Amino acid sequence: MSERKSKYSPEFRADAVRLALSPGQTVRGTARDLGIHAVTLRSWITAAQPPTPPPEPLAKDEREELMRLRRRVRTLEEEREILKKAAAFFAREDEAGR
Repeated sequence: MSERKSKYSPEFRADAVRLALSPGQTVRGTARDLGIHAVTLRSWITAAQPPTPPPEPLAKDEREELMRLRRRVRTLEEEREILKKAAAFFAREDEAGR
């Protein structure tokens, strides 16, 4: 398999990425100004960005707190629903009593 030589220098690619990411610029507009395809510029931008590290697993105390907070949210949501129903009930009672 033959090695393919890049049409664009690494410096050109880096400058194109910097231009495309500068405020007020779009990838499509920058690509048009430079005479390259927007898909090519997007791939250069993706390649230039550092890889995102995988999320770290939660520690035991963080998992416990998360579970406790989720239980609390469930309880509060149930209480809110009960209060909404009670408010609607008493509003109907009040209307009927007038």
